[in-house]
Amino acid sequence: MELGEPQELLVPSNTTESEGSEVLAAVFEPLVTYDENKNAVEAAAESITSDDQKVWTIKLKSGYTWHNGEPLVAQNYVDAWNYAANQENAQSAGYFFGRVDGFADLNPGEGKAVTAKGMKGLEVVDDTTFKVTLAAPFSQFKVMLGYTAFYPLPKAAFGADGKVTQQFGEQPIGQGLFKLDKPYKKGTDQSIDMTVYDKYPGKKPSNWTKLQFKLYTDSDVAFNDLMADNLDIHDSLGPAAIAQAKSSLGERYQDQPDAGVGYIGVPLKYNAELDKADVRKAISMAIDRKTIAETVFSGTRSPADDFINPAIAGYRQGACKACTYNPAEAKKLYESAGGPKTLEIGYNADGPHKEWIEAVANNLRANLGIDAVAKPFEKFASILDELDAKTYKGLFRMGWAIDYPSAENYLSPIFSTGAIATGSNYGGYSNKKFDELIAQGDQAPSVEEGLKFYQQADDILNEELPYIPVYFYRNNSGYSKMVKNVHINLLNQVEWADVEKV
Repeated sequence: MELGEPQELLVPSNTTESEGSEVLAAVFEPLVTYDENKNAVEAAAESITSDDQKVWTIKLKSGYTWHNGEPLVAQNYVDAWNYAANQENAQSAGYFFGRVDGFADLNPGEGKAVTAKGMKGLEVVDDTTFKVTLAAPFSQFKVMLGYTAFYPLPKAAFGADGKVTQQFGEQPIGQGLFKLDKPYKKGTDQSIDMTVYDKYPGKKPSNWTKLQFKLYTDSDVAFNDLMADNLDIHDSLGPAAIAQAKSSLGERYQDQPDAGVGYIGVPLKYNAELDKADVRKAISMAIDRKTIAETVFSGTRSPADDFINPAIAGYRQGACKACTYNPAEAKKLYESAGGPKTLEIGYNADGPHKEWIEAVANNLRANLGIDAVAKPFEKFASILDELDAKTYKGLFRMGWAIDYPSAENYLSPIFSTGAIATGSNYGGYSNKKFDELIAQGDQAPSVEEGLKFYQQADDILNEELPYIPVYFYRNNSGYSKMVKNVHINLLNQVEWADVEKV
């Protein structure tokens, strides 16, 4: 299986990018998965119930054990979630626990000491039951629970200091389908190797037991390996490979809907030259999305016209007015807003992005009359690290693969004020009205009622463009002659139990 190098060691609460998430999804069993209608379906959970959408009771299924043989218990979730939420542990997914009552006690803010041992909203009832009390009702809570951040942790994850150990990050002990064979040494190892866990109570593959994630820094090299049957599955084919994949792989090439969005990210907080909405609108109107989708991506993308993907309830066609190609108006607006004379667009060369980022740079040069250059980074992790450190001031390639199927997931984890410190708000965007609308959507009495507020928050993004949506993904994957029944789910992860060796 092809994979880019994970950004961090393999700790669920510190993994917010797709490469590490794909590895962890093989090692851990989530509380819920999602059916074809994008509804949450209990997995490790027996039931998840609430009378008021504020107090939730989670009961665990019997039969799950950790890879070291210990039984899975409710305390494992409470320990993991408290660890993730504690600002002293600086976990990148800590933001996702912000709705739990007592989160503020573990996050008093920079320069302030944590005085609580855990969130008061988490309560172990017995070994198979725990309660979660939120600070306010949240209609999407059950839907969230399939996300990586909500995985449990065994006692063995923690050292004497209460921190998750490096040893665990290199060789996580999960309660899912696969067990790591050996520690993963980030930066040196070229693969992550694992074996089916024989005591896993769910469905297992029928005729194989070994899984290897092969780490690549070049998507085209991975495709060549696929064509030579030296790689069984490549789930992120690059634009240059798609035409050949269609003709050469036949039924082993898959093109299917995907809930992701591809953006040009904007470092608003760290580059004052880009802080005017009109500058960003002009950049957006200068991008020929249709040609990029049809030519660069061989028709395997569609032009983005909203921050919410069409696969998820809440999308509205044409919601982003400035996403319409209008080069003449773009140049006029850019000049009147005093846009910078030079722009750099960073992208990660370990993914299939070179062609489309260079196409965007060409659009900006031709339509805005500026010097626009594409800057490759060897790995996606390198861009994320520089953005985390607030040292990169160029535009940047960014994508969002959903954590869970809700319109809210396109909004608050990326653009809310709270997500600057502990989420995925790499641009530093902050808007009080946006935050208020998200809160209103969260606390609505039903998913449907909440959607109205999320769409109003989406309207703000479409007007201010803190990021610039460029395309909606489709999942383009291929597999070798050595396997069959390869299915990729809503979270862009392979359904391993269905795969068969030929």
